[in-house]
This record gives sequence, C-alpha cells and structure tokens, in this order.
Amino acid sequence: MSTQLPYSIRVDSEIGQLRKVLVHTPDSGLGKVVPSKAQDWLFEDIIHLDSIRRKEYDYYTKLLLYFLDPDKIRGRLRAADDPANNRRFYQPDHPDFFNSDKVIELQNLLAAILFEDTLKEKLTAAVCAIENCTYRQQTELTRLSPSALAKVFITGALPDKTLIFPPIPNFIFTRDIGVIIGDHILLNKPAKKARLREALLAKYIFYHHPLFYSVSQNIIELSDTHRQFLMPDHIHNKRVTLEGGDIMVVSPNHLLIGVSERTTMEAAHQVIQILFGRGLVNKISVVIIPKKRDYMHIDTIFTQVKRNVWVMSGNFSKAAIHHENTDPVQKILESPMKETTFKVIQFYKEQTDSPLCFDNLEDLLTDISIRDLKSEEPVQFVYSGNNEFPFDSREQWTDSCNLLALKEGVILGYDRNNKTNEAFRSLGFSIVHAADLIQSLENDAITTDRINNTLILLPSAELSRARGGFHCMSMPLYRDAIR
Repeated sequence: MSTQLPYSIRVDSEIGQLRKVLVHTPDSGLGKVVPSKAQDWLFEDIIHLDSIRRKEYDYYTKLLLYFLDPDKIRGRLRAADDPANNRRFYQPDHPDFFNSDKVIELQNLLAAILFEDTLKEKLTAAVCAIENCTYRQQTELTRLSPSALAKVFITGALPDKTLIFPPIPNFIFTRDIGVIIGDHILLNKPAKKARLREALLAKYIFYHHPLFYSVSQNIIELSDTHRQFLMPDHIHNKRVTLEGGDIMVVSPNHLLIGVSERTTMEAAHQVIQILFGRGLVNKISVVIIPKKRDYMHIDTIFTQVKRNVWVMSGNFSKAAIHHENTDPVQKILESPMKETTFKVIQFYKEQTDSPLCFDNLEDLLTDISIRDLKSEEPVQFVYSGNNEFPFDSREQWTDSCNLLALKEGVILGYDRNNKTNEAFRSLGFSIVHAADLIQSLENDAITTDRINNTLILLPSAELSRARGGFHCMSMPLYRDAIR
C-alpha cells in the first residue's frame, strides 16, 4: 500500500529511505542538442532520444515506482511497456501517465501552476525576457494551454514543432535546481547561462505549487553582491553561483558544500551565514575541489552508500594526495603540477573563527560516519574503477561515484562501470540488473523491503553521455530519518 507521509518535505540525510522524489523524464529538448551547441548546453556528445527513454530512463522510472509507489506500477508493467502504447505511461502530458505523488514529475508541477492566469502571464513574460522573444511571441504563448506552455518552456518548441528558443536539456538533472535541507529549500544560482531558465522555472514552482505551500516561508535564495557587479567579467571567484550537486545533507546537523567549477566560495559564504543564522545545522564543511570539467560537482567524486560505506574517486584519497607509493624524485617533480587540489574547511556554528581542516576525502568521510552517524562498523570505501588505472578515471567520468541511495545500502548505478561494480561485489554487495529485478518485483518473487546491500545496475550507454548519474537525476523531497 502507498505510504502516508507525516510531512510533505523533509531531508536529513543522503541514505534515509527515499519516500518522495522530484524527477523529469527526458523530453524532446534532448533530441535537439546538436554538435555545434553541445558544449554550450553542457553536453559532451549528442544523445539518441528514443534509446535514452525506452532502453534506459524508463527502467529508472519503474524502479522508483516499485520502491516508492508500487500501486502505480504493479500489474501495469506489461501495458506500460507495450510498444503499441507508445510510452503513454511515461509521458507527463498524457492521460495515461503514471501520475504518482511520490515519484513527482517536474513538468506536471510546472503545468499545474500555469492554470492561474496572472502567474501564467508573469512567468511567460519572464521567460520571454530571458530568451529575447518578440512581444507578439509572448502574447501568443499566453494563449496556449497550461500543459502545452509547460512543454514549450522546457523544450523551446511550439506545438507545431517550431523552435522559438533553445531547449533546456539539463532539466533531467533535478538535483541541481534546488536542495531540501531539513524542511527548507535552498534554490540554485546556476553558473552557466544554459541553465538560467531552469532556475527561473524552479523558483516559480517552489513558490507557487501547493506541494510546497507548507515550506513556502522556508525557501532560501542567494543574492548577488556588489563585488560581482563591479568586478571584471574574467574574475569569477567573486560571483555567487551554486548548483545542487554541490550540496549534501549528510546528517541532521551537518551539511557539505562543494566549491567547484559550478559553485563559488562567495555562494558557500552566504549559505554558511544563512544556515547558521537560522539554526538549521551546527556544522558545515566546505569541500574545495579542482575547477575541472571532470569534477563538475562534489557528487561526481563521492556519494554515500551506507552509514559506514562511501563510493569515491581515488584521486582524492589519502594515498593519492600525499603521493604515497611514489619514489622521492617523482614526488618532487609531480607535486607542483598535481591537479587534484583538495581541501576541506569545517566550520562549527559557535566557533566559526577556528575551523577544522582535512586534506583528503577519506578522513572527512570517516569523520562523518563515526562522529555524525555514530557508525559502530569500520568505515569502508569503494573506489572508482577499483582504483586501477585507467579504469579509475574512465569510470569516474561515466558517473561511477554518482549513485542514488533508495535506502541505506540499496543504490542505483550504471552497468558500464565494471571495475567499480566489482569493487562493490568484493565488499559483499549483491549486484543485480534492473530488468531482472523489475521482473522479480512484478512476479512477487521478492519485495523491496527484503532487498538489502544491493547495487542495482541500469543500462547507461546514452545516459552516461549526458554526464550525470542517478544522484544528479533526483531531487529527494522526503527521506525517513536514519535510525
């Protein structure tokens, strides 16, 4: 039976059982990414839309439903996957859409707020201002139905397929539009122009959709500073930019903020001031990583699996940062050129003038497991590519470290990261492919509450081209507290 939630919004960890999540199914905008614009739109390659939907993302949707809202999928699987039905079960604007209140589609939330005429006109004007539309186009857009207009805002195309502004293909990465911290929502400030419309749409949804009414007074926005306005364009470190992949709520009182290619130190400073000022957490760790495309956010280099288990890139391990297992000459020659600059500054609410520091990722994560989560078991690490060259870098690139915990010890990952998956197996995790598990769930051969210490592998040939894993493709809205 469906679970009745005591609260609408609450996230206090990365591993508490997931009960409610915000997602966005790949839309036609992904099929409009062309090679000449791919990098401007933050893609490394062009993606085959039908494959990413039918052969990959649909498995993700089915698994989320079986774990979070089984009444919406059980008994309907065959019809949902019947080619004759042309994916109607997975199409947000179709009457046959699964329409779960626990696996929540972002496009439907957007369409719902557009039924209010004044709001519809305001948001249309704002989108048209960003995209330099003509006044005539703006007027014509307001005449569309809410469902049709939501699709235009996301895909950039009118119902007749005419493209009037660029798509927002990164909208599938719902983690980046905002993060739930306790019962508050921290909105993003994207670093890249390609994501400005995402931030605008998300802001309207969070402030105006009934789902978020209970926390509408708890929305946190970051503001630009005078430094940003007055500094030359080439000086980026004073900008205020933040994306959700750089925020992790690792315990009720401890937040991690990544300072990365996409999130600046100025943004981290504001978040620390606001969260400490509101008493939301007692401890904030600023995780500074190299500003490289390889490491867009901190969730591309580590995520949590269990209270005492983490998956991470070996480039940020103690051995790598301290050049262990290298001879003295190599150590001296490589040190100045080492690209894995890493540092953690940990602030306490009552002692901001005397922070702690960590110089490697393992020490930070061990500290979280033992001090924050009271783990009584030894802390263990799964390394990308099993820490073997060149598989470590190859698999980190294809999101071996970007996993989503459905509950403690049950995580979703990509099937292509063979060496990382072997490392999980060596720690005693069961490895199961999504198609096999879904069939077992449909046949009642197993139930989700009996699944423990399991890595569920999903097909990933096209999804991995988009440079985001399941942590990126989810915005948890409610997790159970960790016991």
